[in-house]
Amino acid sequence: MPLQQYIINDIKPLNINEKVSDLKMMFNELTYSHIPIENNGTYLGCISENDAYIFEGQNKIGDCNYAFEGFFVRSTTTWLDVLEEFAQNSCNIMPVLGTHNEYLGYYELNDIIGLFNETPFFAEPGGILIVEKGISDYSFSEISQIVESNGARLLGAFISKMESDVVQVTLKIGSSGLNDVIQSFRRYSYNIVSGHEEDTYIESLKERSDYLKKYLDI
Repeated sequence: MPLQQYIINDIKPLNINEKVSDLKMMFNELTYSHIPIENNGTYLGCISENDAYIFEGQNKIGDCNYAFEGFFVRSTTTWLDVLEEFAQNSCNIMPVLGTHNEYLGYYELNDIIGLFNETPFFAEPGGILIVEKGISDYSFSEISQIVESNGARLLGAFISKMESDVVQVTLKIGSSGLNDVIQSFRRYSYNIVSGHEEDTYIESLKERSDYLKKYLDI
């Protein structure tokens, strides 16, 4: 998925010779977590809003270079890798550099997150299913086989939780008859963490329990 169209360049990096007061003023006008810093056209890194307010306003930005954070992505970086950089650096602005390290602009976090809505995982109709199994006992090939053997389409899958020796996998299944898929996962010893309204297994157990309770009350 090409991202070049999402590059924004309405904010130019501040120069190291500018004052910290200029940096603070920019933060007051914007809602970004970081501001890019440059010297002679070379990107040096970003400084966070939290760090900016620590320094005296009359100081030069270059005097605070130990607070620079050097994160960035390339214009060719894939959108999932861009999203990972956002998460790792706890920021909502991501500088974009070209192949010769020239500053091209930046990505905004909301724009990158918004791309999720264009993927089949979110855009296509279907049901969400979360399954759980031992970390050494599951495989994505087996998960795909279980879904597709029931005539369903697997629109996406990712590991949503990994704890001790258990892993949870979130699935988007774009087909009706999700109940058959759920029952197949149970036969393959997967625990159903969160299912769909079509999961008749639990409802059936509940009905039998209610029936047994009524019988014993007679």
